[in-house]
Amino acid sequence: MKHLNGIEVDRVIEMAWEDRTTFEAIEFQFGLKEQEVINLMRTEMKLKSFKMWRKRVQGRKTKHEKLRTFAKGRFKCSRQKSISNNSIT
Repeated sequence: MKHLNGIEVDRVIEMAWEDRTTFEAIEFQFGLKEQEVINLMRTEMKLKSFKMWRKRVQGRKTKHEKLRTFAKGRFKCSRQKSISNNSIT
């Protein structure tokens, strides 16, 4: 596994918890394959937190690019307010 500094480890954990960040995006940015992310989460988190995370991401379609229903772009909820020029319109 690639050696990461503390800031990089924190960012990988943050990205792994995000629903819409794929394992492929983590691999592209940090060079860690899905199994390496799982191993990192196992070693860096408390057991209960790790189990909760695994249960949450296992089988989640948004964590794998091939399983997503949209090809490009970012999902946006129809109820989300649009933002332009740093002010909510």
